[in-house]
Amino acid sequence: MIKAIVNGDLSFKVATDKYAVTCDEQPVNWSEISLPGGNHSVILNGKSYIAQVAKIDRDTKTVTIIIDQQEYEVAIEEPIDQLLAEMGMKDALSRKVNDLKAPMPGLVLKVLVEPGQAIKKGDPVLILEAMKMENVFKAVADAVVKEVKVKERTAVEKGEVLVILE
Repeated sequence: MIKAIVNGDLSFKVATDKYAVTCDEQPVNWSEISLPGGNHSVILNGKSYIAQVAKIDRDTKTVTIIIDQQEYEVAIEEPIDQLLAEMGMKDALSRKVNDLKAPMPGLVLKVLVEPGQAIKKGDPVLILEAMKMENVFKAVADAVVKEVKVKERTAVEKGEVLVILE
């Protein structure tokens, strides 16, 4: 049984077997047909909806869907996630935050963070010019900047550690 949390607020327990789907232990009558353009026609308990999957984030186990022009973020908790949460080990399966390394040789144009700064997933960290293009490096997870190893307007080599995160 999985737990789905919609917009960080409303939660449902969803179970499936070979023949049926239940939501909070109540049977659900539904069907889905894929439409052109990535949309889906969903009939749920006799009511029709148009749905589109806008984004899937496998690392955070979230799916952003749009149903009839309304956006919903659905966090998925699988049985192992629920068990770990019950044991007080909710973050045991989360990815380790890795240090930011240069994927190619380039020139550090701008450092956007400083030691001790808390950053969120998606926050810009550094701008690197490589192959005549500016590349904005963003945080892949929530973290705290432990150390900035480079200065602006300095050249870096492939694989060089730019920012240490914790």
